Amino acid sequence: MLGSGAKAAKPSFVSYISPEEIHVKEPIEKEVNPHLLPGEQLLCEASTVYKYIQEDGSNRGTYGKLVCTNFKIAFLDDDSTSDDNEPQFKNKIIGENDITLQCVDQIYGVYDEKKKLLTGQLRKYPEKLIIYCKDLRVFNFCLRYTKEEEVKRIVSGIIHHSQTPKLLKRLFLFSYASAAPNNTDARNQTVMFDTLEDWRDELERTKGNVQYKAVSTNEGYRVSEKLPLYFVVPICVSEESILKYEGRGIPIWCWSCHNGAALLKMSAFPKEQDDSASQMQKAFLDGIYRTIRKPPYELLKTDDLSSSLPSLQEIQTAYTRFKQLFLIDNSTDFWATDVKWFSLLESTNWLEIIRRVLKKAIEVVECLERQHTNVLLIEENATDLCCVISSLVQVMMDSYSRTKLGFQSLIQKEWVIGGHGFLDRCNHLHKSDKEEAPVFLLLLNCVWQLVQQYPPAFEFTETYLTVLSDSLYVPIFSTFFFNSQHQKDTTATGESLKTQSGPFRFLTVWDWSVQFDLKAQAFLNNPLYAEKPKPEKSQRKTARFKHQRQLSLPLTQTKSSPKRGFFREETDHLIKNILGKRIGKFINSSDEPPNNFREFYDSWHSKPVDYHGLLLPRIDGPEIKVWAQRYLRWIPEAQLHGGGTIATAAKILDLMEEVQNLQVKMDEEHSQAVSGGIHAVPMLRNSARLSSLFPFALLQRQSVKPALPTSTWKDLEDEDDLVKRDDEFVDLSSDIL
Repeated sequence: MLGSGAKAAKPSFVSYISPEEIHVKEPIEKEVNPHLLPGEQLLCEASTVYKYIQEDGSNRGTYGKLVCTNFKIAFLDDDSTSDDNEPQFKNKIIGENDITLQCVDQIYGVYDEKKKLLTGQLRKYPEKLIIYCKDLRVFNFCLRYTKEEEVKRIVSGIIHHSQTPKLLKRLFLFSYASAAPNNTDARNQTVMFDTLEDWRDELERTKGNVQYKAVSTNEGYRVSEKLPLYFVVPICVSEESILKYEGRGIPIWCWSCHNGAALLKMSAFPKEQDDSASQMQKAFLDGIYRTIRKPPYELLKTDDLSSSLPSLQEIQTAYTRFKQLFLIDNSTDFWATDVKWFSLLESTNWLEIIRRVLKKAIEVVECLERQHTNVLLIEENATDLCCVISSLVQVMMDSYSRTKLGFQSLIQKEWVIGGHGFLDRCNHLHKSDKEEAPVFLLLLNCVWQLVQQYPPAFEFTETYLTVLSDSLYVPIFSTFFFNSQHQKDTTATGESLKTQSGPFRFLTVWDWSVQFDLKAQAFLNNPLYAEKPKPEKSQRKTARFKHQRQLSLPLTQTKSSPKRGFFREETDHLIKNILGKRIGKFINSSDEPPNNFREFYDSWHSKPVDYHGLLLPRIDGPEIKVWAQRYLRWIPEAQLHGGGTIATAAKILDLMEEVQNLQVKMDEEHSQAVSGGIHAVPMLRNSARLSSLFPFALLQRQSVKPALPTSTWKDLEDEDDLVKRDDEFVDLSSDIL
């Protein structure tokens, strides 16, 4: 109404219905309780919470209950108890609307349409809550219709339990381990490398047992708490040498090539030391190298990874920028970045870091494969970039590491037992951002490049890698929640933490039956994998573990010289390196042609690929790509409905089903039982109804606009044929038409 004498305003329409009431499911009347795991406790909850659907800022969504436990944050609506439309790929531990406390990245509150980062105690509570997750999901909750006391409890509870520093003993890992029944899958054949026998078997498998030995010097952790109980060193290194400086300055074996060359790693001495300590360490190193200067250790190259690769801080900075491109609140934000997408992507430097790491791994492969030269990787603790490079080299050179069991055993050997600080690098305890760095995620990104370039060479799929990256934040497995084997052993057997039945028995992430049923586990296996053919009986006597591809190149044969031995004229240079004077190139690189790497790289790529031999990734320009399934899976606009690799996989799985049915008929005709060795495969009927980012994104999240560049979309908006097109999967809104 207008007051007398007031200037008449232009006619306007005023709605007294909030946007949330337009497209909304009614608040649930029946009581919905969260599904709690053994040891899980409900801490706080709030009813009448409105969860937005992440789509074009339309405020569509549903009402439900928001709860926080000592394990997760969960949103419960009436669909939470329904078994209808259950996805083919369902995680038994984490639901679609569940966020583990370790998966929470940042929490923002919205006050009068302005976002504010929430930390610590709050004086005023927000009307909206936005949770950004480390797996790149974004949850938007409206608290406007929730009781004030419930808002205070749920917001304070979520912030406290997911963002404030905590003790290791407070992780849900321990609550679950003490309460859950110990029903581990005995069929898990992953080598754990927690026994001396495991290391000896690995030496035998790689034919490295002639030059190297597995030692138990660190039993009881009397050498160092950072080293594993058992590891492998050159056969002539004495126990006294290992004990001298807590394992520093000792070459530790990673893997042996088929030609006898080995990959080693070493922890460097601290850089800041007085002269007397430096001289003593130099004398110690000199003695070590004199001891093992005899063949077959003459040829050895070194690389200080802390100078030849980006620092952990640079890796963390690049990834922080990179992930911001995918933490999208709504479709409007996504399309706003479309015009400058490539410049934004390049400015993060994340893909460039992946390229540099892969290039470094190829350089190491070239030394091992072509030059038949041992390679020693050096790092402060040899537990970060050493793990990345040594793992990549083995994936490229050893076809066993490209099987699922082989890859899992590799992660156990190089990362879990190798002492990578998962607890600090993932910042699970929220104690120090300075220690956080996505080193393991960097490895998975590099492996994904190989998987997408050479699918038949890998027994596992990109879905396997994506699930593995998600498992970093699931605190019911011990695999990614300790800094070292010592920390796990002492924590599990500590008097204050013993259960009634004895020490804790933690689960390993490699038991996939804990997270997925057999039907879902089939998505982790690659139907295109080209299994290695078994040798004929006549060939088995002479068959050895070696690559079929010969990579000898003209005019690149290294000259053997008694003076070129690493433990002679190179000794002083390496000692300086170990003592902290970094070098960025391999020692004596000036003796070799500058284009060695390029010649090796181009020569390999000019020949047909042997999927069971050496694999070199393509690293030039656009060959390094974004891991779409992991980073784009929650963004509807990035999905191709009925397209992508899933369409190909669906056809292959249909063919596999047909072959299996034929096999069954043949067996029935011959009155034989169906072979138990045939793996069940998920049947993806109606592949046109699946997203290209399946199995993580389904058609429930339909895009408002097709995945086209903004400029192209605008050009097409006025086209009659687009308007008239009958499209089952893209809902073109009326304002566009």
